[in-house]
Amino acid sequence: MSKDSPNAASPSPARQRRSSDQVTLSQVAQAAGVSPITASRALNNPDKVSDSARLSVLQAVEQLGYVPNLVAGSLASSRSRLIAVIVPSLINSVFVEVIKGLQETLEAEGYQILLGNTDYDLDREYQLVRTFLGWSCSALVTAGLRHNKACHTLLANWDHPIMEVMELGKGMDLNVGLDHVAAGRCMADHLLDKGYRQIVYVGARLSQDYRASMRYEGHKAVLKEKGIDAPLLELDTLGSLQAGAEGLAQVLVQYPHTQAIHFANDDLAAGALLAAQRQGLSVPGDIAIAGFNGLPLGQHVTPQLTTILSPREEMGRLAAKELIQRLSGKNVYRRQHDVGFTLQTGGST
Repeated sequence: MSKDSPNAASPSPARQRRSSDQVTLSQVAQAAGVSPITASRALNNPDKVSDSARLSVLQAVEQLGYVPNLVAGSLASSRSRLIAVIVPSLINSVFVEVIKGLQETLEAEGYQILLGNTDYDLDREYQLVRTFLGWSCSALVTAGLRHNKACHTLLANWDHPIMEVMELGKGMDLNVGLDHVAAGRCMADHLLDKGYRQIVYVGARLSQDYRASMRYEGHKAVLKEKGIDAPLLELDTLGSLQAGAEGLAQVLVQYPHTQAIHFANDDLAAGALLAAQRQGLSVPGDIAIAGFNGLPLGQHVTPQLTTILSPREEMGRLAAKELIQRLSGKNVYRRQHDVGFTLQTGGST
């Protein structure tokens, strides 16, 4: 449509301004009929103003197209409404669920997250931490307790809350997670209780996916206590259905008398289960299969997958609540929270 057409829509008041005429908080306050300090509180601490004032300010913000200058605000207060969240993967649903718990809880309190993906690379984590801390984030969440030396030094000198999630251990500040060694022991105990003695643990890139390695250590300890060998097969590709199928094939060649396979995650386990069925193998009659994480996928295969259920979204919510409490100036007396895990027995073992 031509811009000279009489039917052309008129630009909104916000679009009519020149780019240099940025809307100010004072203008928002004037349009809302409140003082500038009330407008500021409505945006940054909504629980400190009345519902009517908050709604008036939000309506003025939308009408005028106001965008707060987060950088200027953080420089003035040495803090922003941003919280950095760094995870190893954005395609792994395990971390997506943790992010969901974090995001929903933090947004309800007026915070937004800056999200980074390390691809299981600690050097990349260091670069992300440097970048995010430069944005004057109020807090940082990392998936894991392990950092390279440079990153550890950087975090140790940072004076804002740090939350480390996924595994349980001695953290730099706050920690919410589960005991992965105990989880590995739990599944090994289950397989032994079912009568299996020839058991292989299958993981992938364990130097990077070190929590899977921690579960293997628990698995191995239980078998060693019973005088049973604990062979390990390590794959080059991280968890996927195809990698699980390849893992099964390698186990059958390298350890032909295997009775049960303890996979490092449900993606691998489900891939192996489906591959076994394609080959005419009975699960668990010919070979038992177990996983870790408690993903929905494992409950939609036949037989249902035996796995360890980790409360991922709950972990994210609890981590966010602890951060909010610290950021509100309240004492956090428990620096470490164990969210636990649950053995979920299916027909695959």
